[in-house]
Amino acid sequence: MRHARRRMVRRATRWAAVGGLLLGGAMVTQAAMASEPARTSAVPFGASAAGPGGALVATLGASRTAGNWVDTEGRPVVAVTDERAAAEVRRAGAVAKVVSHSMNEFEQAAKALRAAPRVPGTAWVMDYRANRVVVRGDSTVSAADWSRMTRVAEGLGGFVRAERAGGTFTTRLNGAQPILSTGGRCSAGFNVTDGKADFILTAGHCGPKGSVWFANSQGTQQLGTTVQQDFPGSDFSLVRYASGKAGAGAEVVAIGGGNGVRITGVADPTVGQRVFRSGSTSGLHDGQVTGLNATVNYPEGTVTGLIETNVCAEPGDSGGPMFSEGVALGVTSGGSGDCTAGGTTFFQPVTAAMAALKVRMIVAAGQSAAPSAEPSATATHSAIASGAASPGSSAPSTGAAGDPSPLARLTDPRNVGPGLLVIGGSLIALVATRYFRSEQDRKAYQRHYSATWG
Repeated sequence: MRHARRRMVRRATRWAAVGGLLLGGAMVTQAAMASEPARTSAVPFGASAAGPGGALVATLGASRTAGNWVDTEGRPVVAVTDERAAAEVRRAGAVAKVVSHSMNEFEQAAKALRAAPRVPGTAWVMDYRANRVVVRGDSTVSAADWSRMTRVAEGLGGFVRAERAGGTFTTRLNGAQPILSTGGRCSAGFNVTDGKADFILTAGHCGPKGSVWFANSQGTQQLGTTVQQDFPGSDFSLVRYASGKAGAGAEVVAIGGGNGVRITGVADPTVGQRVFRSGSTSGLHDGQVTGLNATVNYPEGTVTGLIETNVCAEPGDSGGPMFSEGVALGVTSGGSGDCTAGGTTFFQPVTAAMAALKVRMIVAAGQSAAPSAEPSATATHSAIASGAASPGSSAPSTGAAGDPSPLARLTDPRNVGPGLLVIGGSLIALVATRYFRSEQDRKAYQRHYSATWG
């Protein structure tokens, strides 16, 4: 009986030691794998997240709908012009709002406004939630010019509203990291690629084709050269890296304080969606998308198809990235106000810019090209991760912070040392078990035969 108990103890000890070896080996191997730098991949320029709201608008058509947005609870809402369309929206699981004016009427109003004499300092945007087109005039618009614009707006119908805006609509020349040229200072937007070389996607008004950009004010660290530009009309440009490559960490955008956000996809925004904007002057700020298809008459020219938001921005933030939950949405174009009093900021959609430039977004490897089905209305700072983020930086950001799972704790790179200790302890246990077993067998052998020696 005693021998049987000994055998059971020895077997349990051996199995425990073998288990320790396997656990230690897994900790070391997986931690080493986890410590390897993340690779990056590229999202096709056409990637977009229409979601149920956008899909319903496309299906029902411009004569029966007037845009879509997300409400405060994150539910997709579709504006429709008749009850049959409303029933289809509800069957699809979205919220329907019956309105008086369709997208066709919005587009006709925008066409008439574009045909009117151009007045710098004016802008108009489609406000889907209020079912109207809003025409704004900043402080530089004279009383006579504003009177003419108001008459044009009133002649288009009651759904076109004219209102004065505070401040001045200007481009934000001067992202998130600063890039400098002889023409001024802007912010880097997103890193993109055409498969042969890498580029910075930034605002078009930052500089014409041929502009040379530097990472420092001394002009000793050349970043690259503007190879394509579209402004006015649109507001985007492409800066080719001098080395041809963005480097490790290309999927990260800076948000200040040495921190960054990893970009995982590309999309068009939705009205009501919460968004974040980062720039080299004012840093990180957030707000909501308030309108789409905005037209702004800057002093330098007219830009159409912009995203309107209530996020603030200041000179130098131009070209900086706008994103939500790690999904790239736009680059900063211009606006009014500042980050003390607040204001309105317009963004060039990245989907339109990438399609025109025939480039793809550089994103974190392993991420889907298509982001979430419906953008969230309440994206929070939990989407913000720590890490370095500069053009061509070699230190990518980490994932979002949170309580690590047991598997995550096992594969943490810091477990290499403990893993080696587990392996060492297990080997010692195996050796000790073998030694004690040999000693016990030797003594039992002596006891058995000593009785016969007399």
